[in-house]
Amino acid sequence: MSRFDPRGRVNRALLAGVSEYDHTASDHPQGVSGQLPAVRHNRTRLEDALRRGGVFGAGEVRALASPAPDDFTRELRRVCYEARGLLLFYYAGHAVTSTSGSELHLQMRTARVLTGNGLPGSVSFSEVLGELAESNAEQVVVILDCCYAGNAAGIWHRFDDPKRKKHKILLLMSVQPNRCILGGDADAATPFTREVAHVLDEGGEVWLSELYSRVKERMAAANYRAEDDDPQRPQALAPPWKQEADVLLAAGPGITVERPEPVPGDWFPWLRPLLARARKAFARSGRTALAALLAVLATGAGGYGILALTGDSAPCAPALELRVLADPDLEPAVRAAADDYVTSDANTTGEGCRRSGVTVNSAGSAAVVNALGERTDAWQQPRDDDNPQRDIGPQPDVWIPATGADVDRVTTAAAEQDRIFARLEPEAEPIAYSPVVLAVPEVLRAGLEPTGQSLTRLLDSLKRADSRAEVHRPDPEFTDAALLATAGLYADEADTRRAEQGLARTERPEPSAVRLLCALPGRGDAVDDRGAALVPEFLLKSGTGCHSVTRARRVAAYPDDVPGLEPAFVRVRWKDGDRDAAARDDAVDRFHAWLTGEGGRAVFGEYGFRSPTGERGLLDAAPVPDGLTESVRPARTADPATMDRTLADYGDAHGPGRVLYLLDSSGSMAGRWDGPSGGPGILKQTLPGLGGKDEYGVWAVHGTGDRTHTELLEFGTHGRREAEDALDGADVRDAEADPPGALLDALAFMRERGSGEDRDRPQLIVYLTDGEDDGRLTGKALDEVLGRAGGAGGTVTMVSLSSSGCDRGRPATRIAEAGRGRCLDAGDDLVPALHDEVARIGSGEE
Repeated sequence: MSRFDPRGRVNRALLAGVSEYDHTASDHPQGVSGQLPAVRHNRTRLEDALRRGGVFGAGEVRALASPAPDDFTRELRRVCYEARGLLLFYYAGHAVTSTSGSELHLQMRTARVLTGNGLPGSVSFSEVLGELAESNAEQVVVILDCCYAGNAAGIWHRFDDPKRKKHKILLLMSVQPNRCILGGDADAATPFTREVAHVLDEGGEVWLSELYSRVKERMAAANYRAEDDDPQRPQALAPPWKQEADVLLAAGPGITVERPEPVPGDWFPWLRPLLARARKAFARSGRTALAALLAVLATGAGGYGILALTGDSAPCAPALELRVLADPDLEPAVRAAADDYVTSDANTTGEGCRRSGVTVNSAGSAAVVNALGERTDAWQQPRDDDNPQRDIGPQPDVWIPATGADVDRVTTAAAEQDRIFARLEPEAEPIAYSPVVLAVPEVLRAGLEPTGQSLTRLLDSLKRADSRAEVHRPDPEFTDAALLATAGLYADEADTRRAEQGLARTERPEPSAVRLLCALPGRGDAVDDRGAALVPEFLLKSGTGCHSVTRARRVAAYPDDVPGLEPAFVRVRWKDGDRDAAARDDAVDRFHAWLTGEGGRAVFGEYGFRSPTGERGLLDAAPVPDGLTESVRPARTADPATMDRTLADYGDAHGPGRVLYLLDSSGSMAGRWDGPSGGPGILKQTLPGLGGKDEYGVWAVHGTGDRTHTELLEFGTHGRREAEDALDGADVRDAEADPPGALLDALAFMRERGSGEDRDRPQLIVYLTDGEDDGRLTGKALDEVLGRAGGAGGTVTMVSLSSSGCDRGRPATRIAEAGRGRCLDAGDDLVPALHDEVARIGSGEE
């Protein structure tokens, strides 16, 4: 490892602090030893230090307040994916070791301890190490403040890592191996985290090696003790660090000095607001600039002013934590706004204490609408088979969907429920506005009118500009922007499957617009240069924050029939959630006022959003970037019924599918049979695109009489191994094939399967052949196949092992065109292309 300065890179810090537990020994025989109120201070104290430390930018520090294991794992994976520079992971809470001491288990909110070493609700440190080692971050720092933290070093050394990925991970631990630390009290952070935050706040560059040395010195000087009166000595993975092997963790201005002993809080109450403001000025300006003020305060207050200015006059109580749930496309902007709000004057008391914290998370929009509309009982009282707390996240105080139409969708669904545990109170006005646009590579902009056309007309114009152009869209089940775009796609098309076939063929859609724009360059320059994307406009101004890759510049075309995003602010009130209702209402009201005021508008402006009213001008006063328009005429407001119908249509077009494989098994295939490039091997490589709910079968095509095929794999649901075994057992037959007869039989077979209750399920016929018997596909026989394929209600994909099998005018090409499918031959990248065709119909392996 070389000396690493992460400033200017895409960094992330994940702070997981578990202060509250569902099960404690005092009320549950399997519970943890007790609550950890000091960890609340750990989380906020370290969060503040990192935010002002100059290494992590806005939105790059994420705090998790007492997460459940699934919430923790989801956020850990998220930051592992996002970080490209430094990833800092911090954990404070209960932890236990295995009997041998070879594993450390971090105990989350739902943790229990069972007889026989069962530890539900815990996450092993080995699992955390595995995620961190596979992360995209260049360097990783782990800070553990928990019992047995020192055992983590041994786990690191034993970690099986043949590719040496773990060597980018450094550990800082609060105590020696096999030692348990004291839980602290409710009024301050635990000693180790308190000293870590203090050193980070001292100012100047703070490198990891220096942080370790300073914390170790300070803890020794303070004589901190672990359990059994052992000295508490922090540990590091491999000290001492060489000068050239280090990580910069802070480079701030320095804002704290040694804390004095507490002073009675009722002296000079008139000074408290003044001193709170002075402390903030002190943080910005340094000690010298305030020397005169210190002198005045010392004269007027007998020295108390100096004490109160250089240290808090009394400990701050733990701040109330607001839980905010946002649409995935909105999450980065909402999180950045929450970060700014938390440290703003609006969220600071006259004594300089934080009023509230804000935790932001996101989940798929369709799942959230379903849970708030139909499953609030399970959200409040989770069950093993239905647990929104696990699948979505904690019960939100505030919900920020991408459109207010989601509130109507929830309300309509909730009206049919007997048990309702949540009530929605939406604000009247949206927070901001962003149109959904077709983001087109700049090289294709000349053929497009940027405004005044429907989405389908824009797509037609794009195809005329470049017949190779592709259109990409995120998952409509995950974000509202993708769902609204899909409604535009379906508007002029009665057959939703036909509309879906006009999109780029990929195995699975990306879950969000950010992920889509980040993924396009990774699919090759050809895809990036001709790939248009249906995304919110604000991403074209704010960027995506993904890793540095040469990316095609895109400009916006504005469809006039796709509603834009109008983020709504919705208060969520939970049944029996009135214990701190007044305080929570006050916190929500303050956050809303700030979010819709100057502070919130500034953040949303930086992220590329527009005014929610009037001409919908950009909130940012900077010049309008090239490729965007100064003002937009908003499309109609999103319609709840249309969104629900579109979601159902999309599910029908992409639900469990049916695939019938026709494998040419005639004698001419003998030379194209064995190995991964042979007929059976090619089909085997498409099986991962099919899941356990998909129905499929394989016919061996041979014979020219009444029987044109034999069944290799019965049509139905199958495990992958069963299908592979059937293909492995296939043989070439000493016979010719009858392609038109086999295709007509297959079309009739699939039409019958698609005529029942599940007629909306997508269907595909794949015919793989060497083309030697194409002479039978002529005249009336070919015309009959073309006629049936055109009205089959499914897709026909033709695969030719001949390099010219899909030339213009060839039978395979004409059949694929009639069947709304693709013709693939040896000149194509055949296996991946066929895999994608199958995956578009199937539900994929879990």
